[in-house]
Amino acid sequence: MNRRFRLASSNDFKRVRQNGKAHAHPLVVLHAAPSGLPSTRLAVSAGRSLGSAVQRNRAKRRLREAARPHLPSIPPGWDLILTARAPISNAAWPEIQEAVASLLRRARLIPDDHAKS
Repeated sequence: MNRRFRLASSNDFKRVRQNGKAHAHPLVVLHAAPSGLPSTRLAVSAGRSLGSAVQRNRAKRRLREAARPHLPSIPPGWDLILTARAPISNAAWPEIQEAVASLLRRARLIPDDHAKS
């Protein structure tokens, strides 16, 4: 994913977490808030409860990659935060892909027919 489409500032993180809508899954939590910008930005986070830095970084890489195919179909103007939960460390790749797709569908950011791609 191109770095210019990443959500980076702590003020943006706070705004999305406080004003956005949260959708939870056992593997990941999605926070989504409208931004009014001409593009959609994505941030991925993983807390220390996941384990070592290696485990946290692996979880973030997997979440970024699971979200990447859906980004073109998300309407512009959204800021998204995907937060990894502890069970993601033991989850298979298809489970992570389905978790991200499910959350994006629940947030109504992708159509239902886009989920199986």
